[in-house]
Amino acid sequence: MTDDKPHPAGTERPPVFFSGGTALKRLSATFAAQGCHTVHLVTTFDSGGSTARLRAAFAMPALGDLRNRLLALADPCPDNRELVRCMDTRLPESGDPQVLRQTLVAMGSEDHPVWQGINATRAKCLQQCLASFLAAMPAGFDARKASLGNLCMAGKYLQEHRSLNAVMGLFSRLLHVHGEVLPIVEESLHLAARLCDGTVCVGQHHFKDFSTPILECFLTVNEPDRGREEPAVCRPRASSTALARLRQAGLVCYPMGSFFSSVVANLLADDVGKVVAALSCPKVFIPNTGHDHELMGHTLRDEMRILVQTMLGLPCNETDDAWKDRARLFLTHMVVDTHNGRYPGSVELALELARETGIHVLDLPLVNEDGQHHNPQRLAAVLRQLTEADHA
Repeated sequence: MTDDKPHPAGTERPPVFFSGGTALKRLSATFAAQGCHTVHLVTTFDSGGSTARLRAAFAMPALGDLRNRLLALADPCPDNRELVRCMDTRLPESGDPQVLRQTLVAMGSEDHPVWQGINATRAKCLQQCLASFLAAMPAGFDARKASLGNLCMAGKYLQEHRSLNAVMGLFSRLLHVHGEVLPIVEESLHLAARLCDGTVCVGQHHFKDFSTPILECFLTVNEPDRGREEPAVCRPRASSTALARLRQAGLVCYPMGSFFSSVVANLLADDVGKVVAALSCPKVFIPNTGHDHELMGHTLRDEMRILVQTMLGLPCNETDDAWKDRARLFLTHMVVDTHNGRYPGSVELALELARETGIHVLDLPLVNEDGQHHNPQRLAAVLRQLTEADHA
């Protein structure tokens, strides 16, 4: 949906999620299937694989997490299935580079099988987007494992003079998305990590490989793996559309997902903390259950501290307790399952910190017996109840 479209009835204050990646896919799809309007503020900092090649070619933000969330929220009606399939199509991971580019060019033809089963008007729109990309594609573009959906979105991005919000408006309408998906920032930036041993590394694709705990993360204009100089810290202003939706939140959620690259990364833009602090709605943290490599060396208690310190714009220093007095400006509830959930470090110490800072803990049977995944239906019901209770 774009700014000039009204919200569906009864959704003037929808839940707003800070996230990226795929951890929220099942929960998002659950809300969509129930016809619930949700707002998703999504990171655009991925720097690996085919995304890295697309970003390098056009100096643009990453589109993959935005596309994934759009598809998760797409109307599940039969008319949408082939369009979702098309947007999820990828080229082969290996093969002759020239042949792969020829395959990609062939997809631009109206009679290519990739468009089969899609409404003619919607197919034409996608074909025009792809044509814009193909017209700008560098001669040596590496098309291995390229996502057709990402390429169509990139084409629209170029058509619209680099407006990500215009891209999201078009694809939200095409997919009949239940809710809104917005980039947290529109600039082309990269995620960097400062590790506990003092090392600084640029590039989100490195986050899964660190052998030393992450101390904190920040945004930078520096490209990954380019030189060894200290990257410049950048604190961009959040997208004006994202901030406008955040101000209307009926609930703010820091959901499960890669802790630093999917959740904390969303909080690094300027004004995000200020807007959240001014809200009177529930602000809910749903910590990961199971293994998250990015949390190596950190406990659940640390996660609460890092979330608040990041929102305050403070260094993530575990010896500084100044953040505690202002914790409830950013965190009012934490949702855990102490029976099936698997959380890093001592859960008792985390619950003690919650009591100390006035954060309400909801201990509910929401995690499946495998200890790895939340039950999306149960979790959606809890979040709806918290949102509705605040409106009552």
